[in-house]
Order: sequence, then C-alpha cells, then structure tokens
Amino acid sequence: MINRERLINTFCELVKIDSPSGEEEVIRSLLEKKLTDVGLDTLIDDYGNLIAKKDGPNPILLSAHMDTVEPGRNIKPSIKKDRIISDGTTILGGDCKAGVSAIIEAVESFHEDGLDFPPLEIVLTREEEIGLVGARNLDFSLIHSKLAIVFDGEGPVSQITSSSPSYVGFDMAIKGISAHAGAEPEKGLSAIKIAGDLISELPQGRLDKNTTFNIGTIEGGSVRNTVAENVNIKGEFRSTNIENLDEIRNQIDIILNKIRNKYPESEITNHLHVEFETYNISDNEPALLTIKAALNSLGLPIEMKASGGGTDGNVFRLNGISAVVVGMADHGMHTVREYVTIPDLIDAAHVCETLLRSK
Repeated sequence: MINRERLINTFCELVKIDSPSGEEEVIRSLLEKKLTDVGLDTLIDDYGNLIAKKDGPNPILLSAHMDTVEPGRNIKPSIKKDRIISDGTTILGGDCKAGVSAIIEAVESFHEDGLDFPPLEIVLTREEEIGLVGARNLDFSLIHSKLAIVFDGEGPVSQITSSSPSYVGFDMAIKGISAHAGAEPEKGLSAIKIAGDLISELPQGRLDKNTTFNIGTIEGGSVRNTVAENVNIKGEFRSTNIENLDEIRNQIDIILNKIRNKYPESEITNHLHVEFETYNISDNEPALLTIKAALNSLGLPIEMKASGGGTDGNVFRLNGISAVVVGMADHGMHTVREYVTIPDLIDAAHVCETLLRSK
C-alpha cells in the first residue's frame, strides 16, 4: 500500500541532495541502495545512468531523471497545506525528483506487500536538463523494454504529453577588433555592437502556436575600458512543424550574411545542433493504451496536452521504444516558485504501483 508519509519523506530527502546536472553521484548512490533493498538488480552504465531490473519477457520501463537545474543547491523543502515548496531562494527540485520519488515509493510498496516484481526496468538518467545527455548516452544494449512510462511531465499524473517539438540549439561566435576604449576606440570594432545588431534582427518569443525562438545567454567583452573583441550567443528554437524549423534556419542564414556584409572585418560563425526530435502520440500507441488503462482503473481523468519541452521520452522513442510522458505533480518547473502538490504526488505513486500490478 502506498505510504503517504514515506513518500513525502523520500521526496524531501531527495531534494535536499544537491544534484545539478553532472553532479548526480551522491543521489545515485542513495537511489541504488533503495532499489537494491527491494530486491531489484542494479547496474550503472558507462555514462553513469542508473538501471534497475527484474528480468523476464516484455518488461515495462519506468523512467525519470536524477539531475536538477540551478539554483538547486541547499534546497530547504517545507510543507504548506497540501503543497511542498522551497524557501523561495532555490528551485524545489520536483523536476524530476517527484517522478523519482513516485517510482521509489511504488517499488517499496510492492516489496512491502510481499509481491514478486513483474519483468521490469527502471532507468534513472543523469544530465537530462542540459539536453537529454544521459538518455542519449544510455547503453540501450542493456534495455529490453519496448514500452516506457516517463514520469517527467508537469501537472498531475493523468496529464499525458500528446506531442513534443524538435529542439535546435545554436551557438554564435562573433569576433571584432579590440582597442583601447579611451585612447583609440576608432581602431576597434565592437563585437558587442555587432551582437546587438544581430540580435535585433533575430525573431524572439512565440512565433506561432507550434514554434518558439529564444536567446538564452550572451557572453563577451573583457574589461570596461577595452572595445570588446569577442561575444558568444547561445539560443534555441523549437517547433512541431518541420517546415517552420527549415524556415528559421534559412532566416538565420540570411540575417547572418546581412550582418557579415555590414561588418566585413568581423568574423561570425554559427553552429546548429538538434537536441531532440518531435513526436506526436497516436491513439493506438502501446504505451498510451497501457497508461490509460492504469489511470482508468484508478478513476483519474485523462488529459492529453501538447508540450513545448523535451524529455528522455524523445530519446526512448528514437530508439524504438513506445514511450509516453506523464505528469509527476510538479508545477512551476525551473523557477523558485516551483511546488509539488501532495495529492497528485500520491496519485503518481499509485499509478506506478498499478502499472506493476497489471503486468
């Protein structure tokens, strides 16, 4: 039986462990122990992802990620009515430790009830938040599941991600000419000025209901009294429409050439990289049918909702696994206003347990 207090305690224990992307070793060790203690076989692949197994035919895969975004150090969770919150100086870490906690509580409950685990694979990845890196480096030769439920969505567990966009990141490097800003500024060519002209030409924000464009960071210059020689710009664009992605690529090329012609003494480079590919869930997806059956058995209302983000589910699908992403009780992801609703967290654990019982 799902234990409310144990689940809350597990979640609070996990969020107190610092695990920003690339620093998952401590939380991984704790989770490995918890999964071993319930009788599952555990292993760590070459990239540091944690895998737990019960061998058998046609296993189901349950997944979440171990890392969090910044500011995610020294998190102090507290309970306010039916919510778990941070102290407002950090994120809470519900993304994705609410999902991890639901999975852990489900297997602990299953073990406590003296039940034998069905064929099962649990994959807890690292470095999801910096581009699904752990999942993209997962050793899929160790994975035999053809069906995955990923606990990494916003909102209640009954909220199923119906689609996810393709994500294209870009890294622009601008090189101007440095000079003393007071003695001979006319000998310089400011990379910051070039960057300003470039950015003013690029699209920003939501371009249509399926497409977004964002500049995330700008870094450049050296000291106050030197004309800046270098600026780096990092950004992204996303869409579920492939034609829109191609149009944005072309638009970027046109703008870059325009700026290069305006500043012929500059050097401007751009590197595009696809982080993950779009998908749309069809009505007859095996994973969708499986999660709907579990939700229906618990009387939870099902909502299909498009997402503007990507998850490890994108990577699983690219590797031939029918995967769906469900909510994990988290709200306000990636902000200091993030909170987890306790009733929804309990529902997520119940759904996990139901998936195990239905196998």
